[in-house]
Amino acid sequence: MAVVVHTGKTFGGGVPELRKILDAAGHPTPLWYEVKKSKQAPRAIRAAIGDGADLVYVWGGDGMVQRCVDAMVDAGSKIPIAILPAGTANLLANNLGIPIDIAEAVELGLSGIRQALDVGVVNGERFAVMAGTGLDAITMRNVSNGEKERLGRLAYFRSGMSALRKDSILMSIRVNGKTWFTGKSSCVLVGNVGTITGGIKPFPNASPVDGKLEVAAVTANTTMDWARVFARLATGHAKRSPFIKTTRARKIVIELEQRAPYELDGGPRKATRKLKFRVEPGAITVCVPVALSRTRRSAKGRRPRSKVSTAHAANSDVVIEAPEVAIEPAEVVIEAPEVVVEAPEVAIETPEAVNQRPEVVIGPPAAAVIDDASPAALEGQSVAPASPSTFARVINRLHLG
Repeated sequence: MAVVVHTGKTFGGGVPELRKILDAAGHPTPLWYEVKKSKQAPRAIRAAIGDGADLVYVWGGDGMVQRCVDAMVDAGSKIPIAILPAGTANLLANNLGIPIDIAEAVELGLSGIRQALDVGVVNGERFAVMAGTGLDAITMRNVSNGEKERLGRLAYFRSGMSALRKDSILMSIRVNGKTWFTGKSSCVLVGNVGTITGGIKPFPNASPVDGKLEVAAVTANTTMDWARVFARLATGHAKRSPFIKTTRARKIVIELEQRAPYELDGGPRKATRKLKFRVEPGAITVCVPVALSRTRRSAKGRRPRSKVSTAHAANSDVVIEAPEVAIEPAEVVIEAPEVVVEAPEVAIETPEAVNQRPEVVIGPPAAAVIDDASPAALEGQSVAPASPSTFARVINRLHLG
């Protein structure tokens, strides 16, 4: 057993608690590697493989896990990875149901299911959660490590507000060899899983075992456009937004009119004019509480957590994969019967230029009316432009990356 620790990350009782729990579980002296930055993690992974580790605990956030995943696949190894979620967002851990608790996460590594998972690859580098260019990439690039340490998620919020002022970029997107999108886009996301911070699902039908990546091109360009996009995301109906176009594919190529930064699993990368994505099915093995299927289940439909004895798991080299006979979900999204769920009201106000300021309240029903209305239908209606303070309350629910 090996443990790779990002010393700048912590949760629970920290590393002392982790050592105590491992000792109590019968592993007082595991192979131990510490790194100060996530980009140093690949060297530690290669050392763990060379030293004969049969299980690797990774202590850190999504960026740390991404570096370890990339190094593991590069080495041609499928040694199980057990995630100890010590990051800010922990998106992969949350999507897989990995507990944000040291004792439970350690136990999951010892006795959980060994699940083969797909990974995405962009410009030769692997990711497990999401990658993209535009709003999210600019947001990630403009957040310093110092700001993340001081402000946590607020640092991403501030950066995201600033990124909204950036212009859309002309681009062409090909999926599986065919042109799918040509035009200006303010954000393109490619996802391996479906949920981001706050339980918001840009890709509600995503599965990391279906051999495909999810793609979304966003054409929102104004503050009001983005408010409508986030309203749809918050209610789980991204595909209903006129500003979001989605599909799924095994290969995606994005060609940009001008160089732009991109990000993968929250880590910023240098600007480029071309992004080449592909999926590597079943490339890694991760310890999870519930075996995953090709068809994404709802929370109500999930099977109860399996209970596997520690002794049995320790002596087993079996990797549980999705059944090959599984039928892939159709491209048509089948949604549950519509239920009116009122979201928290967000008041959109005009600047203090008049004594009586008009107010528009956005909720799911109102968003639906605006989305489906034609310009003629909106004629004569009083819709106030969104102010930065108003949009702040909407975007504060999100953490992109």
